[in-house]
Amino acid sequence: MAEATVEEVDGQIRDIINSLYLIILTIHDYQGQESQKSVTTEIKYLINKLVTLSRTSRRLPTHIPLEIIDYVEGTRNPDIYTREFVELVMRYNQSIAGQSAGLAQFRDILGKEIMSAIPELSQDVREILVATGSKTEV
Repeated sequence: MAEATVEEVDGQIRDIINSLYLIILTIHDYQGQESQKSVTTEIKYLINKLVTLSRTSRRLPTHIPLEIIDYVEGTRNPDIYTREFVELVMRYNQSIAGQSAGLAQFRDILGKEIMSAIPELSQDVREILVATGSKTEV
């Protein structure tokens, strides 16, 4: 059985919404026996569409990390897991940004020291500093 696509499910949901809209219109303009037959037909169509959507949705590709399953099985809220994960990623990003800034400062200091110690390499060091994103004037 092939995986369902989001577009396929989207089309089915649109059909269901359309069917509900038609039922609402028919009920609003109810005119006796003829309207009842129309509503009955539309409700049967709606039920078939809902069954089809239910079957199709089972074929959608889903991946739930085992950590979340364990978290929920431990009677904990998955929203809390998500919040904790986001906070962890933010702390990691801050740490990496700090390391990156430290290495950039080290690059600039090392470049200046190399140029002052070995003047014949000054042009090469300048090119390297510019190529690696140095903002300091050398």
